[in-house]
Amino acid sequence: MAYKQFILVCGGTGCESSKADDIFKELHAQAEAQGVAKDVQIVKTGCFGFCEKGPIVKVLPAESFYVEVKPADAKEIIAEQIIKGREVTRLLYQDDSNAKRIKTEEIGFYQKQYRIVLRNCGIINPENIDEYIAREGYIGLEKALFEYKQDGVIAELKKSGLRGRGGAGFPTWRKWEFSRGPVSDQKYVVCNADEGDPGAYMDRSTIEGDPHSVLEAMTVCGYTIGASKGFVYIRAEYPLAIERLKIAIKQAREYGLLGDNILGSGFSFDIEIRLGAGAFVCGEETALLQSIEGNRGMPIPRPPFPAIKGLWGKPTVINNVETWANIPVILTRGGDWFAKIGTETSKGTKVFALTGKIKNSGLVEVPMGTTLREIIYDIGGGIKSGKKFLGAQTGGPSGGIITAEYLDTPIDYESLTSLGSMMGSGGLIVMDEDDCVVDVSKFYMEFCVDESCGKCSPCRIGTAQMHDIVEKITKGLGKLEDLDKLEKIGHALKRAALCGLGQTAPNPTLSTIKRFREVYLEHINGTCRSGKCKDLVTYSIDKNKCIGCSLCARKCPVNCISGSKTEKYTIDASKCIKCGECFAVCKFSAVLKK
Repeated sequence: MAYKQFILVCGGTGCESSKADDIFKELHAQAEAQGVAKDVQIVKTGCFGFCEKGPIVKVLPAESFYVEVKPADAKEIIAEQIIKGREVTRLLYQDDSNAKRIKTEEIGFYQKQYRIVLRNCGIINPENIDEYIAREGYIGLEKALFEYKQDGVIAELKKSGLRGRGGAGFPTWRKWEFSRGPVSDQKYVVCNADEGDPGAYMDRSTIEGDPHSVLEAMTVCGYTIGASKGFVYIRAEYPLAIERLKIAIKQAREYGLLGDNILGSGFSFDIEIRLGAGAFVCGEETALLQSIEGNRGMPIPRPPFPAIKGLWGKPTVINNVETWANIPVILTRGGDWFAKIGTETSKGTKVFALTGKIKNSGLVEVPMGTTLREIIYDIGGGIKSGKKFLGAQTGGPSGGIITAEYLDTPIDYESLTSLGSMMGSGGLIVMDEDDCVVDVSKFYMEFCVDESCGKCSPCRIGTAQMHDIVEKITKGLGKLEDLDKLEKIGHALKRAALCGLGQTAPNPTLSTIKRFREVYLEHINGTCRSGKCKDLVTYSIDKNKCIGCSLCARKCPVNCISGSKTEKYTIDASKCIKCGECFAVCKFSAVLKK
């Protein structure tokens, strides 16, 4: 059927939670009711990336980019644009210039992006293999089987300079070569989709929007190293990604792209899904393999590394979702093409989940070497409410806070490591002046304490000790020598912990002590400039500004505010739980926060 127009509806988890599925169904219903169902194809895609403005609906070929769409808008979109050819102006994205008509490529959020991993997200129906094939899908597999052969695949990956996107940045070709060398009756290929960093959703969105890119790459790897079996290890909290993986695997088998004798080559390879229970430590490769085997997810000492002795003692290649998603493009367009993107030591692009105090939160893919300033201000639109930039946390619980003086640092593996942070899987959380770095440090230490498997004493004991000290500081009970203790424990933990979780757990605390030492000293002296640390905050009412409206008293959950229009209002500090409701609702700046 030849359609005249196409409507793409974001079908990622974020938009689905904002009734994108209802929008999709209502568009279908309205197209049918208004008699144009045969003229317009309505497709549910993966994430468009611009999560701040979701749900997003895009109409082609007009390139109309509609934001914050509601199910009730479907009737007008069909009636006005599909039938009459007139855009629904009120739904179009507008930038700060208030331009009424902006094409997708002109939107600031997209201008500096370069999409390789996310190439199909927001463009194809991820549940339709034909749409993936129509966009060069499985050409990389075909070339691997009939053109490159095993040596050629390794050579192309080596030329590309692709490094693992899971955090460590190990050369992908070398890992594959390690597993290819040993003679074994069985080898395995594993996709690490156990994305556990707070605020990170890059891998989930990639699978939701383009599952076949991962399956194709894993199959290529299986052929290259001589493996016949693959596993996608994905956390059970990702139901939409899991469902689309299941559909993609079924379709690939039906098309002869998985299973026996793939494309008539004589090579056989198949993939299973294994669900994780949400343990952060299972993002570490040896713990992940233990979990697949049915054991408790706990890391084991290395070497030997999984590439030599992994799943059930057999050679195993483990890469994360983003790494896999690059590989079909590299084989289709060539390693030399990929190597032209990025920096000398960090090739290609990097996907970030841009969140926090940012105007345009969302999924961002930029060439390696792009600066933090470009991501935060040019793509992200800067800080919300015009607040002052405090710092950006990269690498999640394993990273550190990068301050304003380093905003022009190019993002690559070496540059971030030199700043005491790391690339990590790609979480990028922006903080403003209202945030407290000591409170952030406490949050990440608490996370690491909860997620530590407890196998090694440096991590089990060290993270708990660091958390207790930081928590004491947030309560105003800290001492100057506590900072020295934190640094000593942190450096010992980095050297002695068994796996990456423990080795990197001190990074947020160590980086904030280094760059925000004065803030820690303020807490030790009993003040929190941001007011985030409740034990160091007091609320009072300025009687000169109070007009006696009683709104603060009515909102107080513990009834600690009393007064009248004539007596004005006061707060009983002994009963105050420091929830901040009075401060938030006062319209006359009469409630003071110190």
